[in-house]
Amino acid sequence: MKEANGWRWIPLTLVIILLDQLSKEAILGSLVPYESIAVLPVLDITLMYNTGAAFSFLADAAGWQRWFFAALALGIGVAIVIWLRRLHSRTQWLLAFSLALILGGALGNVIDRIKLGHVVDFIHVHWGNAYFPAFNIADSAISVGAALMLLDAFLDSRRRKHADANPAG
Repeated sequence: MKEANGWRWIPLTLVIILLDQLSKEAILGSLVPYESIAVLPVLDITLMYNTGAAFSFLADAAGWQRWFFAALALGIGVAIVIWLRRLHSRTQWLLAFSLALILGGALGNVIDRIKLGHVVDFIHVHWGNAYFPAFNIADSAISVGAALMLLDAFLDSRRRKHADANPAG
């Protein structure tokens, strides 16, 4: 019997996209740009738009960045789908899980770029007067996925070192 591949994690990608898009629709229907709702002393819900990439990189560009970042995200998405197909879902589950999160986040934000021309951000963390750039569920999925991918690489390198040190098993 052939082992399932990483495509087994695609439903997680779809859940991320759905949660991201539903949360953004709720925020767009409830707030005007820069309107803020205090949730915790360190957390606000604030509607913001990002025409750039992470941390508003290239946000002030002339508009070409919309299509550049959309194409880049779609290209990365295709690469991730191919990568997932090559993974073994049982033995490489952490890597497949992380890639599914990254894919869901990338596609959630690319939907915004194509549909709206910008990404909708609304989670605004701060400490006193120090504010972290606003983000959304898609950004969170990408960040968690990247962290899990690093964890997987670390664990894999430890497994390989252990296997090299004990070739007999």
